[in-house]
Amino acid sequence: MLSAGLPQGAVPKLERPGPLRERVYEALLELITTRSLRPGQHLVESELAGHLGVSRQPVREALQRLNTEGWVDLRPAQGAFVHEPTEEEADQLLSVRTLLEAEAARLAAANAGSAQIAALEELCTRGEQAVTADDVDLTVAVNAQFHAKIMELAGNLVLAELAGRVDRRVRWYYTPVARQRGKQSWIEHRELIAAISARDEQRATEVMRAHTEHTRTTYHEREA
Repeated sequence: MLSAGLPQGAVPKLERPGPLRERVYEALLELITTRSLRPGQHLVESELAGHLGVSRQPVREALQRLNTEGWVDLRPAQGAFVHEPTEEEADQLLSVRTLLEAEAARLAAANAGSAQIAALEELCTRGEQAVTADDVDLTVAVNAQFHAKIMELAGNLVLAELAGRVDRRVRWYYTPVARQRGKQSWIEHRELIAAISARDEQRATEVMRAHTEHTRTTYHEREA
């Protein structure tokens, strides 16, 4: 049952302005990304509609769109299920992420000023505090903000657009290993900040490549 799989209060009624179908889609995608809706979980239209405070029609439309994008599997005579990513799917996406993020780190080292470096340090402090508090959701959110900031400092709009296409799936794969990565991930972030602050493009590239590869390896080892 859906109600048994969602934390209490995880699904607020939709109140933001905008087309209803878009708001329902965004709400469901966020629940999947954060794994409040778990891979393989059966998605019942009536239950989702009840949790979101909407009719079944926008839920049905959202599920069809999520199916097209690979977040949901629609099975004949069975219904909708959250997609269960294969190891190959995860590996391909996280490998591409390494390429994008390594280039972003290089460009950030070439472009970042003191104010931007201070912003990275502030995010890193917040991430370290989230790890200490064992707040996985906050850790994942701040981690995404940190990497988005690196991408912003890179100043390459095409690179940012490509990274934006994989950002949510990176969060999806990172969530189950966030606790395992723990403090080490933020130690690596500190190393990256140091390289960017020193304007060492080669070092920044190397640190980011190693950092993202550690996450990819940890994802594949998560079962153990």
